Amino acid sequence: MMKKVLVIGGGYGGLRAIETLAKYEDIDITLIDKNPYHYLQTEAYGYIAGQFDMHDVAIDLKNWCEGFKERVKFIHKEATSINFEQKSIHLNGTDLFYDYLILATGAKTNFFSFIEGLRENSYGVKNLERAHNFRIKFENLIYQKLQHKEGSIEGELNIAVGGAGLSGVEVAAEMAYVLDNYSKTIGDTAKEIHIYLIDASETILPGMGQYSIDNTKKRLEALGVKILTGTFINTVDATHVHFKNGEKLPYSFMIFTGGIKASSLNDKIENEKNRINQLIADPELNIKGQKNVFAIGDCVEIKDTEGNILPPTAQIAEKSAEYVAKTIRQRIDGVQSQAFDADVSGVFIALGGKYAIGEMFNYIKVKGYTAYLLKKAITHAYYLGLRLRINTGFKNRIKKRRFRA
Repeated sequence: MMKKVLVIGGGYGGLRAIETLAKYEDIDITLIDKNPYHYLQTEAYGYIAGQFDMHDVAIDLKNWCEGFKERVKFIHKEATSINFEQKSIHLNGTDLFYDYLILATGAKTNFFSFIEGLRENSYGVKNLERAHNFRIKFENLIYQKLQHKEGSIEGELNIAVGGAGLSGVEVAAEMAYVLDNYSKTIGDTAKEIHIYLIDASETILPGMGQYSIDNTKKRLEALGVKILTGTFINTVDATHVHFKNGEKLPYSFMIFTGGIKASSLNDKIENEKNRINQLIADPELNIKGQKNVFAIGDCVEIKDTEGNILPPTAQIAEKSAEYVAKTIRQRIDGVQSQAFDADVSGVFIALGGKYAIGEMFNYIKVKGYTAYLLKKAITHAYYLGLRLRINTGFKNRIKKRRFRA
């Protein structure tokens, strides 16, 4: 008997869950997302700095789903509520029923409400539209500096990056690298643009290994990034970032990567949540005592077997997705499932151009071009898998059209 599995959210976790489940012919899969594309957030740093194009960071979900040869359906609508008793989700004018439900709705930038003006005057990277708008601002800034004519921007100016975690560090490094390259081709005007990396923590990359912290700091300083740690942002207006110590930084535009908040669908779910609105799940990633409803990725607080909260990364989203897909298979087969057990295998940090830093399995540490190649290989393998699936879907559509003709 066919079992219906609904997946809400086409991010890293949602897609990995579908890939794992699609091999079973007795499972009917539907993907629902309010966006028609999968956004590769891990590559946002390169897109914002103009190093990558749109096709490098966005994949059409309908085409991707068609690559499973009618095994996976895609619905481009927003899920607005869930009825656990009826086992249904509500879309705009439509109800879909499920045997198993996977919540993979991700997270959005948490523009802290206690920082007045932050949301109105900064951009995030969790949303493709905001990342795109920031890219345009960055490119226009360079273009105007290039003009050297009346009306163009004169003198020095600053770009503020709020948050020195992984995303903030990568964005700051890539922009600084781009500006350094421009200074070699369009002159010293590019050197008049300064990147400020700001964080309230006493160090960049809080929570990461000392090897990554020390070497990332050296690389950022070599690129000319100005690092302000232990610095609390009080307010942000249209022209200045104001700090709690009374100082202020004039800026042209600002990007904020200092925190995340779970997606708004969580607001409609009566379930225990943490301070950033993530669902609190049981050890098998079920919510609200619902053994057929799972949460994966950034929308849920995920812990390892020792109770440590795992970081909201693409790696953990994919590991939780693989676990949930396996658990659904076990539940269908009547096999006893086990608690989720995973940790962070490693992390790679892109630091401008062909330079990166990586730590794997707690003892392998690499930096420079070698780390860049390893990170590139991982990213390329993921992207290639998406493209191959899309190519399969494209060929299937061509066959259908020929058959109808």
